[in-house]
Amino acid sequence: MVNYNFKEIHVVPNAKEFVDIVLSRTQRKTPTVVHKRYQIGRIRNFYMRKVKYTQSTIHERLSHIIDNFPRVDDIHPFYADLIHVLYDREHYKLALGQLNTAKHLVDNLGKNYVKLLKYGDSLFRCKALKRAALGRMCTIMKKQDVSLKYLEQVRQHLSRLPSIDPNTRTLILTGFPNVGKSSFINNVSRAKVDVQPYPFTTKSIFVGHMDYKYLRWQVLDTPGILDHPLQVLDECNNIEMQAITALAHIHSCVLFFLDLSPHCEHSIAKQIHLFNFLQPIFANKPIVVVASKHDLRTIEELDDEEKQLVKSITEAKNIPLIPMSNLTEEGVNTVKTVSCDLLLEFRVQSKLKSNKVESIANRMFVAKPTKRDNKNRPVFIPKSVVDKRRGDQMTDVAVKRRTLKDFEREHGGAGVFQFDMRDHWKLDNPEWQFDHVPEILNGQNVLDWIDPEIEKRLEELEREEERLEAEEEAKFNESMEDDANGSSLDEDEQDLYDAVTLKRGSMMDEARVRKNGNKPGFFRRTMVRSLANFETHLSELGIKTEGITERVNRARSKSREKSARGRKRARSTDEKAASEARSRSRSRTLSVKPHGREGLRNVKQKIAALKLGHKSQFKRNKYARSGPGDHRVFDFMPKHLFTGKRGIGKTDRR
Repeated sequence: MVNYNFKEIHVVPNAKEFVDIVLSRTQRKTPTVVHKRYQIGRIRNFYMRKVKYTQSTIHERLSHIIDNFPRVDDIHPFYADLIHVLYDREHYKLALGQLNTAKHLVDNLGKNYVKLLKYGDSLFRCKALKRAALGRMCTIMKKQDVSLKYLEQVRQHLSRLPSIDPNTRTLILTGFPNVGKSSFINNVSRAKVDVQPYPFTTKSIFVGHMDYKYLRWQVLDTPGILDHPLQVLDECNNIEMQAITALAHIHSCVLFFLDLSPHCEHSIAKQIHLFNFLQPIFANKPIVVVASKHDLRTIEELDDEEKQLVKSITEAKNIPLIPMSNLTEEGVNTVKTVSCDLLLEFRVQSKLKSNKVESIANRMFVAKPTKRDNKNRPVFIPKSVVDKRRGDQMTDVAVKRRTLKDFEREHGGAGVFQFDMRDHWKLDNPEWQFDHVPEILNGQNVLDWIDPEIEKRLEELEREEERLEAEEEAKFNESMEDDANGSSLDEDEQDLYDAVTLKRGSMMDEARVRKNGNKPGFFRRTMVRSLANFETHLSELGIKTEGITERVNRARSKSREKSARGRKRARSTDEKAASEARSRSRSRTLSVKPHGREGLRNVKQKIAALKLGHKSQFKRNKYARSGPGDHRVFDFMPKHLFTGKRGIGKTDRR
């Protein structure tokens, strides 16, 4: 089976792109510098190499383009005529021929200039010859711009053509436009052809694939054909010629669609006339007439004249007529089955009529043994088979062994009946076999250790747990109320709590001193301040100190009297506020945990926790402002940069 895959054809560049590709490749793949010391022979080889490389590159590129495109004389006649219809065979051949001629011209040009370069007597002359050779080659290619652009358009259109196998099992749909061909191919295959209520929606051939009798079939939806005489094919446009080409060259079963609806633009007489004109193309092909749109108008509702026209092409030529509706899908499977069976039978008959059958039959020999004696040799049936047949027929004589297959038939068949797996268990005690809990441990049933009153006991435990929880919650609420009222501590307990708080403060001071023990301290000299010392200091300075003591004592007595009067006025209010503050502080200290070792065992753990906190805070501060813009390497000696390097004076490793 030949597959034509036109999508593999490479892109064809235009003349400018072609020249740029060739010259840039020559510049990259060949030397580019001539030095002063080069002799003339080396200079000649330098420029001859450039000319030869340019000529060979153009030759390869053009040969690749010519070989990629299909040759009209070598491919299947269907594709040959399709290329002629779409692109004009003569124009197509002319474009490929011009490229082939350009290839030969470039080859001859390269040979001639290489001969001239062999006799170049200076650097200037060799360079001028090389420049002239490459310039003339590029000029030849620029003249092929029209052919290259035409072939690129052909390549693009060929790549969009469907992949059609002309030799496989095929159904071709034909008829007037807008008679239901595209809807049928969408129903029977995986194709998705556009369907619209106006003619010539399908403008090219579409391919769909389906399966029938475990075989792959292809269905071709062709554009509609108008009523033209086949003798004047010039009147047919390119769209109609695609359908005629497929009908003429592909061995298939033809499905002619006959629109019976009253809304059809073409009468039944015109459709029958088109069928008669296409009859020469239908020669040697099985044909099925499909009466489409059967839901709008049936065959029985036709006029007598129309019925006679339909019978003239079906009964006279023994062609099946099948009513069908794409909307209700009535008759779609019938059309598919009848057409496929007709094509299979036709293909078998055509193979039998060919000469190949006779050549194969002549090589075949069917052995027919002859009788050597007159002995009677009856059929031998083994005794086991006879006993089994006899056992199947026994009813009252003996009871036949019942199998799982018999139980399955009695209880609903496969998919309904499921046998009990416990029938095949082998246990120490047969009574365990059908227990409700089929869990066996060390030969014992787990059910034997299950307490039957376990659920009742669980309920009692749950009720007891709920009762205990309620009691604990009530006690907790009472303690919280006592703490809020501040009546939980008496005077002795309060004194003990004050002593503990004082001890905690002293321990904190010791820890602070221990923490800062290694740092230098600043000690201030204590001074004894008194009035006598002050008078002595002033007398040493030469200042008279008579009367200072009386004045100081008088000022002190006045200030004491003034402060005593102020204290008497504020004592009453101060005592009241102090008592309220003392009660609030007591309630607060009882409701909130005292500061110090929150959840820690001793002071040592508190110090360790503080150190860890300071360390993590230091890390957070270190990386707090780092971002993508920070050009900072924290690892000052990265391993990938310094591993294996030798320092100054070290030669022991590399």
